[in-house]
Amino acid sequence: MSGRPEPLFPLFADIETLEGVGPKTAQHLAQIDIEKPRDLLFTLPYSVVDRRRRETVQGADLPATLTVEVEVGQHRHATRRGGAYRINVEDAKTAFQLVFFHARDEYLNRILPPGSRKLVSGRVEMFDGLAQMVHPDHVLDRHEAGEIPEFEPVYPLTAGVTQKVMAKAARAAVLRAPELAEWIDPLQKAKAGWPDWHDAVENAHAPRAMADLAATALARERLAYDEFLAHQLTLALARANLRRAKGRESHGTGMLQAKVLESLVFRPTGAQTRAINEIAADMGKPQRMNRLLQGDVGAGKTLVAFMALLIAVEAGGQGVMMAPTEILARQHLQGLRPLAESAGVVIELLTGRDKGGERRAKLAALETGEIQILVGTHAVFQKDVEFRDLRLAIIDEQHRFGVRQRLELGRKGAGADVLVMTATPIPRSLSLAQYGDMDISILDEKPPGRQPIKTALVSTARMGEVVDHLRRAVSEGKQAYWVCPLVDESESSDLTAAEERFKHLRAALGEGRVGLVHGQMPGPEKDAAMAAFQRGETSVLVATTVIEVGVDVPNATIMVIERAEIFGLAQLHQLRGRVGRGSGASTCLLMYQAPLNEGGERRLTTLRDTEDGFRISEVDLEMRGAGDLIGVAQSGLPRFRVGDMEHQAALMAVAQSDARKLLNDDPTLETNRGRAARVLLWLMEQDQAIRLISVG
Repeated sequence: MSGRPEPLFPLFADIETLEGVGPKTAQHLAQIDIEKPRDLLFTLPYSVVDRRRRETVQGADLPATLTVEVEVGQHRHATRRGGAYRINVEDAKTAFQLVFFHARDEYLNRILPPGSRKLVSGRVEMFDGLAQMVHPDHVLDRHEAGEIPEFEPVYPLTAGVTQKVMAKAARAAVLRAPELAEWIDPLQKAKAGWPDWHDAVENAHAPRAMADLAATALARERLAYDEFLAHQLTLALARANLRRAKGRESHGTGMLQAKVLESLVFRPTGAQTRAINEIAADMGKPQRMNRLLQGDVGAGKTLVAFMALLIAVEAGGQGVMMAPTEILARQHLQGLRPLAESAGVVIELLTGRDKGGERRAKLAALETGEIQILVGTHAVFQKDVEFRDLRLAIIDEQHRFGVRQRLELGRKGAGADVLVMTATPIPRSLSLAQYGDMDISILDEKPPGRQPIKTALVSTARMGEVVDHLRRAVSEGKQAYWVCPLVDESESSDLTAAEERFKHLRAALGEGRVGLVHGQMPGPEKDAAMAAFQRGETSVLVATTVIEVGVDVPNATIMVIERAEIFGLAQLHQLRGRVGRGSGASTCLLMYQAPLNEGGERRLTTLRDTEDGFRISEVDLEMRGAGDLIGVAQSGLPRFRVGDMEHQAALMAVAQSDARKLLNDDPTLETNRGRAARVLLWLMEQDQAIRLISVG
């Protein structure tokens, strides 16, 4: 796949090659990511103006945009500077006025000489019983009438670019659109009733009514599907690439797993059993596993992960589990150690803190295979870390690792299977866009014995009562988190918010009972404060959101979130999930500052009414949109110009199965449709995919 296909050259030429676009306009267009004709093709109009010719303005429902032929009458000059310059005109039935402000007389006399016949088009309004068209959009001779489209598309603009310039440039870009061979499956295309690509581009830029602007209009839907298909082809190619890399078959004996199951007080949930079976089946295949384990807070991912690691060990190999931070890695170790002991398996921790002799000893034990399961931070990526036989790599908290890092990790073990875990429930439409290259297992049941968390909304005006409640709970030996808001971007003010609250609670509850953790602290101090809370030496931990992910203190049963209304839904749900981990009943108090705005109220009541993370993520998506939900910058989420991930999830799902089927039937994209699909990838600038084909 040497280079860009020739038919696409005109679309990737310099934007200044388009009629009416000079260097200045090009600079302005770059502000809205339009840098070549191709970008204009996918910048669709958002509205349409009906400019069909009428006989007269009489009887029209004003104000409205109208187009009529008129005879020009007398000019009435402005009486004062900047005042109104009026020209009387008559159409077939009635008289009205054209009005100009800051007008140049000589110019108006030239374009609208008295006695001439002209075609005028613009917004007409009633003013003092007389119809007026202020600053017509078009003034043309009768023979130029063809220059006004009957339906004029209205484009998104940026400073320094007018509708006229934009429409002209878009028209010029559409004229360059070549006829391209079809990349959509013919049955799919016929079923949906979609036009060919070239027609779709023409129609999308020539709406004739508001209905043509809807996402469901066939031309637009087709173009959205093209974007989704190109994205899903890229993911499917990444997936095929991983699979082509020879995997290893790991067949567990079940011996070690049985020991763990015997030691458990509870039986695994149906969802856990299903996930373990899906993972075991993947690990037994010759291709590499690339699976996402998605589970809500407290759905029991640790057990599933450990069973997967045991399959690797039973098959004579090793497993590694990676977490984004040292605190989390230590916590995984704490969670896994009792399970490892019941199975009689050697488990060890490797982080950036391991130095000198201790580190060398661990590395040697890894290389001989004496350490069977390794838990660590990204320190396990370092060059000198070598496994005797790495069969499975588990990555925790996926949204810190993009597709590229997933590929990196796979290189450590020749053919090691990859399992990614996330505690962030993601609506289906987004998980398809973000994890379309992976197979997904979902844990959607809570293990038995987990108590529901009682959630209540409390106004900050009742701070005194909350502190009293806390004093009683602490005297009964309970533990609580108190989360302070990130007040604004500057770290120093967050610090004061947390420190003020810390002093206030220390005064109320007693000197040694309260700990503090915030983003500005050095790592070891943070760890020490967390550890003291975990050991129960402090009863209340005041914190900024550093405790959001993964920290586990089963005895902590109270979560107070101050100014909860300024947090995002997903974040609140994660924070709440820090309690309710032991056998005691837990409470989460969402403290808000009255009055709540509509969004704040909807977030807090949603949280109060449900603990289902998937339901919460759907509401979050409705309220915030896809980009904000995962934070577009680091989310690896694609930016689509036409497609809308939130409202076209079904279309995304079709694109995913279509892309996988195409690559399954034609892995090197050599058939006619495969070659057309290559052109689509170039058109959609999916360079990553193009590289994958050329290496594949």
